[in-house]
Amino acid sequence: MREIKLIADICGGSGAWSEDYLQAGYEVIIFDIKDGYDIRLPKVQQYIINLKPYGILAAPPCTQFSFAKTTGSARKAEVGMRTVISCLNIIWGCQYRLKGSYSKTTPLKFWALENPNGLLKHFLGNPPFEFNPYDFGDNYKKKTHLWGWFNEPKKTPIKCTKPKFDRLLTKEIHPEYYGKLTRQERRAITPAGFAKAFFEANR
Repeated sequence: MREIKLIADICGGSGAWSEDYLQAGYEVIIFDIKDGYDIRLPKVQQYIINLKPYGILAAPPCTQFSFAKTTGSARKAEVGMRTVISCLNIIWGCQYRLKGSYSKTTPLKFWALENPNGLLKHFLGNPPFEFNPYDFGDNYKKKTHLWGWFNEPKKTPIKCTKPKFDRLLTKEIHPEYYGKLTRQERRAITPAGFAKAFFEANR
């Protein structure tokens, strides 16, 4: 009987990052507040830990860290960090369950926490991996950071001919979601090229 590998897609939104895992037959559960999963609640964190995921993808909201935030209310980094810390609590909780007293590995095959270039690096340190969508074949710019324990996806950059997402026409990126998601929600969608490359490197 084939082992079912569970991918926990935390703050997964549209599910774009985990889509390749789903298509490959992995079990994928998206834990997003819009679906009723408030990961800031200890009971939700424990529920995910108890599922014993194979891998974790985490993309906490960037609103309070983003350099693109130039209007509206002032940044409140402590508000944004509540969700980041909740993601880490889940990751750490899964890691605590060592296979044996002298185990040199932890139960998670991989984990990654993603956020656009912003203030979060001042809290988590320099990210070990940085990319733009055009590094994986998507023709736009959005510098993004990745922290975690994972195999680095192989970059296959193209020449970018479009400006940053913030300056693009609203229909140009992820047109399939135009009218269904807000501009901010579409901006948060994981680029398809990166998602595929990450999957290929981390199975």
